[in-house]
Amino acid sequence: MLIDTHAHLQWASFNKDREKVIERAREAGVKRIVNIGFDIKGSQSAVRQAESHMGLYATVGVHPHNASQLGSVALNELKKLAESSKVVAIGEIGLDYYRDLSPRDVQRRAFEAQLSLAEELDLPVVVHNREAHTETLNALSDFRGRGEIIMHCFSGSSGKAEEYIGLGFYLSFAGTVTFPNAHSLRETVARVDLGRMLIETDSPWLAPQRVRGRRNEPAFLPFIAEEIAKLKGISIDELAKATTENANEVFQLGDTSRS
Repeated sequence: MLIDTHAHLQWASFNKDREKVIERAREAGVKRIVNIGFDIKGSQSAVRQAESHMGLYATVGVHPHNASQLGSVALNELKKLAESSKVVAIGEIGLDYYRDLSPRDVQRRAFEAQLSLAEELDLPVVVHNREAHTETLNALSDFRGRGEIIMHCFSGSSGKAEEYIGLGFYLSFAGTVTFPNAHSLRETVARVDLGRMLIETDSPWLAPQRVRGRRNEPAFLPFIAEEIAKLKGISIDELAKATTENANEVFQLGDTSRS
């Protein structure tokens, strides 16, 4: 069994065939999917979809691109949504200094407010970090929640990977690891402690090389798993077992009654 720890099945590109997408994932051995919130409407949709599908879970949060929408009303809505038994984390939250679609000070305030919410609710956080390593690490250094910290779609150096793992974070790897020119990332993956590794598709984006150019979906997760297993010199079964155990632990999915 594989677990896709980061997908956006509420995205409009899935509107015409969402049920088939979920079924294809199951047929491919992807039995659980964490549907990631990125704004208020996206978080609401993620929760609704999770509550109506076995094996589908949700996170709620406001992405740094949408940080300007996070006022007190929106924060209260996230807290209300998190009451669902299918909500397993706060996210996708963080900082994005590459696109800067929200002012940086607004991004920082939204990130800190949602970290505080995760502390209050004892939930893990799914973190988006792009070109903001120092500021992201500074914010996370003050995190006092009991939940885990997951660095989504990690693409940093081996040194940064070691730094994050030394702090107890989990690193999640996506289809970028399959790209032929991703030499540095592939070297990083080969060195990362298997006990701190998660895998994801980030659907509908970042389709793995074998299906490059197509809309990404959770059924493609095995292509990512196969490449990572090859890089680490282990079997696909060993990789699947480890990352599934990690995901179940991080998101507390072990109770099958929550499926």
